[in-house]
Amino acid sequence: MIAKLQYKLTASDLELLLALVRGGTLAQAGTRLGADASTVFRAVQRIEKGLSQRLFERSRQGYLPTDAMHAIALHAERIEAELEAARAATLRGGDDVSGRVRVTTVDAVLRGLVLPCLPALAARHPLLQLELHTTNELMSLSRRDADLALRATTGKPPDHLIGRLLGHMNFAVCAGKALPPALRKRPLGQQDWIAPDQAMPQHPSVVWRRKALPKVAPRHLMDSITSVVDAIRSGLGVGAIPVFMLPLEPQLVQISEPLQGCVSDLWLLAHPESRHLRRIAAVYDHFATHIRPS
Repeated sequence: MIAKLQYKLTASDLELLLALVRGGTLAQAGTRLGADASTVFRAVQRIEKGLSQRLFERSRQGYLPTDAMHAIALHAERIEAELEAARAATLRGGDDVSGRVRVTTVDAVLRGLVLPCLPALAARHPLLQLELHTTNELMSLSRRDADLALRATTGKPPDHLIGRLLGHMNFAVCAGKALPPALRKRPLGQQDWIAPDQAMPQHPSVVWRRKALPKVAPRHLMDSITSVVDAIRSGLGVGAIPVFMLPLEPQLVQISEPLQGCVSDLWLLAHPESRHLRRIAAVYDHFATHIRPS
């Protein structure tokens, strides 16, 4: 008898499987691939049948990769990175840094630290394209939905990512010039406070306020730090914001010293499989040189 030939994974198979690993559902994988969920479903069934092994566990949460699929995904990511490097090298003979770099960060860091340093980066690398996203989810980098992450954290980042500590972010209580001077001088415990909402219970400013001013209940809750800044500027009350934002906010007045015990570390993070790519390395090095939170 002639032994049945072993199924050979193709580049298209790897692209589809990687999309399902990152998306977690047939619908999300289809969106990434520009296909419908039924097409992804049939392809996964075909691949699993050909390999004679299950690559995903089906659950209410979606498609969970097995150990075998995790191993395949690592190889698929390396191939993806090499293809991206090859494509970039074909542009202008590979002499210029080019291509798209996806950056994820939080809103305050984007407004106060990232955007001010981008004109110099754009002038130095005119063929470079940046895709900027603000989110509190670090998993987007782990799933390779982003190439770089700028993350504010009070702890060490995950071990599977490589990165650099850019500095420490201090916070201070600020008021808007629209708030009458007499009201700005009131004790902090008697102010109308503007603060992040329940979606950010561990934000350094929230933790500090609960310890330092336990009787204060914020009058206005916002869904982001930049929204807190905007509300303070309008004269609604006071709030604790990163000190690095003050140079960009001439309508704000700092009414406290930097708050003791209210600090966060800013990390620049990348995936080890793609950190070496020229386009990613160029942005990484630029951020590491020009972003100083304190």
